[in-house]
Amino acid sequence: MSTGKAIIFSAPSGSGKTTIVRHLIKKFPNLGFSISACTRDKRGRSEQNGKDYYFLTPEAFKQKIDQDEFIEWEEVYEGNFYGTLKEEIQRIWDAGKHVIFDVDVKGGLNLKKYFGDRGLAIFVKVPNIEDLANRLRDRGTETEESLSRRIYKAKFEMGFQDKFDIILVNEELDRSFAEAEKLVGDFINQK
Repeated sequence: MSTGKAIIFSAPSGSGKTTIVRHLIKKFPNLGFSISACTRDKRGRSEQNGKDYYFLTPEAFKQKIDQDEFIEWEEVYEGNFYGTLKEEIQRIWDAGKHVIFDVDVKGGLNLKKYFGDRGLAIFVKVPNIEDLANRLRDRGTETEESLSRRIYKAKFEMGFQDKFDIILVNEELDRSFAEAEKLVGDFINQK
């Protein structure tokens, strides 16, 4: 079984972690994106099964739990499960790449615990909750109720930032890109 390193980006929803991870994947050809499994519906027409997520029915997801096919999984919102499949990580390592994750905060902590020193856990945060609320509103994908739920959860998740290896404040995107590139490059090149 081949193994590589794991770079874990976690953040409250709307903090910019996905944008940073996409940038890093373009910058580092030796990174492979870990596609999470989930039970939520696709957002719009752009999301694709096997590219953005592995979209599973709740029954199929629970079957994989029972068969111990996940490194980590959780019920993020009621009825919405997310998880990291063991076979997904092996697929990336077998391709000779290091795995990069874009996961929520609890998932990030679980992955860091699983990978230990082979994992670098980075917590991405915005300067303040108002910025986060504005970013989520600007997406145009949230109802006021879901926005309120996400902000409440983000406040809770901010309490875990000190459990990560690094805290990256995403205030100005180009500066965040440069900082993330340095962190990832240094970690990959460590012996």
